[in-house]
Amino acid sequence: MSEREPRQWTPLPPPPPTNGANGDEHYYWQPTPPTRDYEPVQPQSGLRTMLRKIWAPIAAAGAFLLKFGALFFKLKIFTVAGTMLVSVGAYALLGGWWFGIGLVVLIFVHEMGHVLELRRQGVPASAPLFIPFMGAVVGMKKMPDNAWKEAQVALAGPILGTIGAAAVWGLGAYYDSNFLKAMAFVGFLINLFNLLPIVPLDGGRAAAALHPALWGVGLVGLVVLEFYRPNPILPIILIFGGLELWRRWQTRNHPQMERYYKVLPWQRAVIFVLYVGLAAFLVFAMHETHVPRSF
Repeated sequence: MSEREPRQWTPLPPPPPTNGANGDEHYYWQPTPPTRDYEPVQPQSGLRTMLRKIWAPIAAAGAFLLKFGALFFKLKIFTVAGTMLVSVGAYALLGGWWFGIGLVVLIFVHEMGHVLELRRQGVPASAPLFIPFMGAVVGMKKMPDNAWKEAQVALAGPILGTIGAAAVWGLGAYYDSNFLKAMAFVGFLINLFNLLPIVPLDGGRAAAALHPALWGVGLVGLVVLEFYRPNPILPIILIFGGLELWRRWQTRNHPQMERYYKVLPWQRAVIFVLYVGLAAFLVFAMHETHVPRSF
């Protein structure tokens, strides 16, 4: 009993009188706890409090995943996001985190051009999966119906990628930012490189609707580029490109392949204008967005 709580006593009913000589009555006393106008505070363990704080968001996240988890896994959002993060980290080693983020976003816009066109044609296509220092790939369960449609899919990537890089160029001009202009330059370079007429690059798939001889031109051009500007990525493209060209050359006389590469004159003219016009614009845009090497 603390000093702040004075002892209080409550009389009990008297017992029957004893047989004492004088007949005195005896009383028994017992302490009664003081009255309180508050409830006693029950101390809680620190571990229990921490678990309660953690459990609430975990339970909310679990309920959210139960409701929408199937959709997320169907879109493979976790796989795409994971490969994007790995690629950002890899490219950040070359030019910092902002460079890594910007480069991955530009590649993503380019690849989404392929995805949107494939789905417009009714061809099942996966979301882009990123491969550090190699760009990204889009999976499709079947090829487009013919070379004309394959060329449309091929050019949709550089077209949308060029629009994305042009938007960055506009922001760089508005804010007078050399960094944004340099990122736009990189975006234009990526799309121009992809127009080289060799499979598996976009230009090689577009060239299928023009003339197969362009594949040989692209192969020679890539060899020359590797000779003057050595790059560890180019030999890989040369190997895959050479194998694909050899496969297509062997099957060139197959009836199914002949039907596949049958393109109407007006279709060939459209692809030619888009291909040459886009390449010319990309060369011009790279010239306009070039920044000094010191930057």
